[in-house]
Amino acid sequence: MTKNTKQTSTTVASHAASILKDPNSSQIKKSLAASALAQSNGSKQTGADMETKASKVLSSDKYAQETKELAASVLSQSNKER
Repeated sequence: MTKNTKQTSTTVASHAASILKDPNSSQIKKSLAASALAQSNGSKQTGADMETKASKVLSSDKYAQETKELAASVLSQSNKER
């Protein structure tokens, strides 16, 4: 299985950390932020469950642009063979 070596940028990681600290952030936004932050340093990549969640966010009109940006970052770090 091919490994995706992309990492979350420092800008997105900083934003993700702010989201996690915000008590008013939605659960989906916090979940995506946590995944993005976990991939900011090291060799972790997006798991299958998170890929599905991020994909649903991107295909829905229900979510704000900020949430979709996190989803896109998380999805770009997924396993390319899945």
